[in-house]
Amino acid sequence: MAGTRHLGIDLGATNLKWTVVGHDAGAWSVVAQDSVPTRTDGDPAGVPAAVVAQMTDVVRAAAATWGPLASVGIGVPGLYDPLAGSVRFLVNLPGPWAGHPVAAPISAATGLPVALINDARAFGLAELRLGAGRGAASMVGMTLGTGVGGVIAVDGRVHQGHDGTAGEIGHQVIDPDGPPCGCGSNGCLEAYARADRIAAACGTADVPEAVAAAQAGGARAIAGLAEIGRYLAVGIANMITVIAPDVVVIGGGVAQAGAPLFDPLMAELRRRVRMTSLDDVRIELAELGTWAGSIGAAVHGAERAGLA
Repeated sequence: MAGTRHLGIDLGATNLKWTVVGHDAGAWSVVAQDSVPTRTDGDPAGVPAAVVAQMTDVVRAAAATWGPLASVGIGVPGLYDPLAGSVRFLVNLPGPWAGHPVAAPISAATGLPVALINDARAFGLAELRLGAGRGAASMVGMTLGTGVGGVIAVDGRVHQGHDGTAGEIGHQVIDPDGPPCGCGSNGCLEAYARADRIAAACGTADVPEAVAAAQAGGARAIAGLAEIGRYLAVGIANMITVIAPDVVVIGGGVAQAGAPLFDPLMAELRRRVRMTSLDDVRIELAELGTWAGSIGAAVHGAERAGLA
């Protein structure tokens, strides 16, 4: 098969990030990428339709400049129906999104196959194909942002389950009597390691400030990141015990903290991982940064269309 090109869109509340990837002889490459502000102003009731129309415009513009395109993938920050191609619930985007069609109208307007994927799974797929997990047969990925996103890959493919929700590592319960989580449960990993909890533990306004304070030697920030690292390690150790992956990939802003986060994290992993050898599991920082979501969405669209 000759090389093909595929578009991925990372739907965010602030920006739509898009990437065109090429697939040729089994190899992936990034062809072009950019972002545009998401159309979320105006009447919230009209936002879903406006955003779908905007994504259609992005597809057409990318096809005109970087095409021909063979498929489109869209990473969504929430839950979706993979068969209907509609949204069930989105985080941080205004408007009545529940049940709103996304894939079908874009496909109808562009003539291209369109597939949805959760944004954390898109992150993981990108790292598996082009980033820190490339070549791995099995991988656990974790992205640390507003919440704790997750992904699991087995036999070289991201496992999504029957409805695209598999891999929600942040919603594993690590303490049944723990604090409430936004998902409605208690004691989830995310309830301990989401952005606002990191900032509170470090005595800072936000995560970037926490990272900067810890790197500058601030005692409270260092102690706070050590606490967060310990909680993250519990969740990662659970995944290693269940999956025994080749690699664990960790991304997101707080992952840039370095030793203040990773030294206590690794110490806790060594204490908790008992059923397999931790020496045989690579712990890696994500490589693709903020573009991972759109890259992974493009890969997903291609794979769902049977083109990769």
